[in-house]
Amino acid sequence: MAKKEMLLVGSKTKEALKGKGFNVSSDALEAMNELVHWYVDQAQKKCKANGRKTIRPYDIMAS
Repeated sequence: MAKKEMLLVGSKTKEALKGKGFNVSSDALEAMNELVHWYVDQAQKKCKANGRKTIRPYDIMAS
């Protein structure tokens, strides 16, 4: 599987994942990035299925 473009700001995402005393593995950001790409894909599909070209918050939010 080809590596996807990083959509996250690495330092900010690591900081958020660390929270209070957690460590972050070297591949955690890649996994989070895959999830973001999946959400983008799902939002685009939902928007298209509803005959729109504008992605709205409810296209992104899990339901």
